[in-house]
Amino acid sequence: MKTESSCPVCRDETAHDILKEGTDVVVRCTVCGTVHRIPRPKEPKTLVVKAIVSHEQESHVCSVELEENERCAVGDMLVAECGEEVMGVEVTAIERSGVRVQKAVAEEIETLWTRLVEQVVVKASVHDGRRTIPVYVASAGETDFVIGELYQAGSIRFRITRIKLRDGALMKKEGWKAYARKIKRIYGIRS
Repeated sequence: MKTESSCPVCRDETAHDILKEGTDVVVRCTVCGTVHRIPRPKEPKTLVVKAIVSHEQESHVCSVELEENERCAVGDMLVAECGEEVMGVEVTAIERSGVRVQKAVAEEIETLWTRLVEQVVVKASVHDGRRTIPVYVASAGETDFVIGELYQAGSIRFRITRIKLRDGALMKKEGWKAYARKIKRIYGIRS
């Protein structure tokens, strides 16, 4: 293994080979070959942060592990633990000192508000010429939905014409696509 360290002979920051790890680390400079000791780097402390995980109409109190100086922001993808279950979530809000913020360092975070993104339900409005039919498509969060392609939801087959994203953008161009976890609603015509 290698590490970057200051060499006492070269008097510069150089690459070093790690020879032995103990209370100190014994290293050899890859430039001049000098062997010397450096202090062992401090291991970052792992914090367990409370996370509220939402999925449709249900919410559960879970936890997320972050390193003490790790930065977290709205939109980050994390892994939450709910009892024995482990799931992928997206941060939707961060609570720090009783106020919601867009980003914070892990040690300042009181609660992470998240939503499950491994398995999502995408809402679709399908028009059949006379009426609009509400359709719900269960999908993996990383599944692509493409404008212009055909999809099947139960007995209803439809072609996507527009995709409304969670950030407010509306996609209309044929061939454009979005991950299921980023979609607020799909609009389509029955075929």
